[in-house]
Amino acid sequence: MRRRDLLRGLAAAPLLRPPAVFAGDRPGDPPFQTRSAALGANGMAATAHPLASLAAVEVLKAGGSAVDAAIAANAMLGVVEPTGCGIGGDLFALVWDPAERRLLGLDASGFAPAGLDVDALVRRHRARGAIDPLGMDAVTVPGAVAGWAALHARFGRLPPAVLLAPAIAVAREGVPLAPVIARGWAANVRGFEAGRARIEAADLAFALFAPAGLPAEGDRFTNPDLAATYEGLARDGWTSFYRGPFAADLEAHFRAHGRPMRAADLAAMQAEWVTPISAPYRGVRLWQIPPATQGVTTLQMARIVERFPMAELAEADRLHVLVEAKKLAFADRARFLADPRKVRVPVEALLSDAYVAARAARIAMGSALPDDVPPGDPEEHSDTSYLATADSSGMMVSLIQSNYRGMGSGVVVPRRVPVPGGRGTWGFMLQNRGAQFSLDPRAANAIAPGKRPFHTIIPGFVTRPGPAHDAPLLAFGVMGGTMQPQGQVQVLVNLVDLGLDVQAAGDAPRARHLGSPDPGDGREARAGLFLESGFGAATRASLAARGHVLLDGHHDVGGYQAVLRDAARGIYRGASESRKDGIALGY
Repeated sequence: MRRRDLLRGLAAAPLLRPPAVFAGDRPGDPPFQTRSAALGANGMAATAHPLASLAAVEVLKAGGSAVDAAIAANAMLGVVEPTGCGIGGDLFALVWDPAERRLLGLDASGFAPAGLDVDALVRRHRARGAIDPLGMDAVTVPGAVAGWAALHARFGRLPPAVLLAPAIAVAREGVPLAPVIARGWAANVRGFEAGRARIEAADLAFALFAPAGLPAEGDRFTNPDLAATYEGLARDGWTSFYRGPFAADLEAHFRAHGRPMRAADLAAMQAEWVTPISAPYRGVRLWQIPPATQGVTTLQMARIVERFPMAELAEADRLHVLVEAKKLAFADRARFLADPRKVRVPVEALLSDAYVAARAARIAMGSALPDDVPPGDPEEHSDTSYLATADSSGMMVSLIQSNYRGMGSGVVVPRRVPVPGGRGTWGFMLQNRGAQFSLDPRAANAIAPGKRPFHTIIPGFVTRPGPAHDAPLLAFGVMGGTMQPQGQVQVLVNLVDLGLDVQAAGDAPRARHLGSPDPGDGREARAGLFLESGFGAATRASLAARGHVLLDGHHDVGGYQAVLRDAARGIYRGASESRKDGIALGY
């Protein structure tokens, strides 16, 4: 075989991982650490794709704020990583405001349409037992652009045209698909093909995201439709998304298929600044967005784990505590979490000392709790994309954005006035977050008109107490549905208890427990505990002996990015997930 043909064959073949080949050594670092943390004196960006990190740094160098950089990165991710995010989805953010020396929260999540006929929806999905994630019934109002609008109005320095320019250029010129994203993209396309009959006007999704068939690593993808949509936002402002031609086209599309989403629903969308919730953890403070997100679950897990000497425990014991804390917190998550605008969520009671102590007391070191441990009574005693940015002023942003399950609902809105060279769409897919609702009218998270569903996506933040006020320490997140609270607490333990640096804390092997009940109508299909290959035989045997069911195969353990402020040196340290395609860049 000629050398040229051999190289061509290797480029087209899937990546081989011979079992006899192991990672190289990094002197002075743990054996699992894949790279150094990125360093920057003036700013930092950590995202799931190099082009998104580059766009953020370019905006920072042009004089933009950390919020400007986050918007630019998020817009780019909508082009290069539509498997995890896009303007058809929702957004949450935590922003450290150096001027006010406090952390702010933003909830940019959408709601079920006002004209929803719940009885008709229940009849359509009764046989399935849950709302189908494919099709228009799963679509809630997209909140991401409203989130950009609120963030930019308060903290933006550069105009939208500058922030969106990098993403517009890449959408028009095209981008080769990165390996991890390409695998997820192909899996989504196969899922849409299998469920084609359940997706209204499914051909639009295939025309947009699979114009040449099943996508593969290295394939060049262009999206002139999304470029035109971004250009409209740059020209007409953020609110044009909710009150302009897109809203009219969406209403026409949903009316044509007998579904209730209307332009008026989009016009009613407003992002909301919220007060973050927090809990102490061994000298630092962990912060989250309040319900309807699962942020309180993360805090509850951390508070339970804090009652155990994690730094002194053997590896199997540490994992056991983490898994048992997850089971207990997730039982409460399924019972209590929903839209606090519609139902009462007992946040303070769930995090109270007495309640946390009572839940922690249920953990026996020698045996595992059942996967479906029941919730407590807190008042008796009283595959998403994450990014982090920071700028020279000390502002730090922790932002997460998602279409929920995979690329979303499969629903793509047709553009009545197509753009030259486009595919007749608006360039993005609508989220399927409505599938997270419960059809049980007795459930806290029961679907209702105008109600927001329970949300899995949660940006994280850590501060360090100071003599006058808290100081920002870490903007971080771990993507991946139910993995997010588990992943955040595992990273927190790695950083605080085990003393790992910000990159090693994410590179360390992770565990994922599956099978806890859900605030919607389901639970993960296969209960048990998945351990990455970095955990040894002795640890596995010890956990199995306690009654943990160990799962074979592969399960997603999330995607991590972080920016840490090293105040003593006046620099930022950035980390990016070794399991994803992204990088951290500082300058």
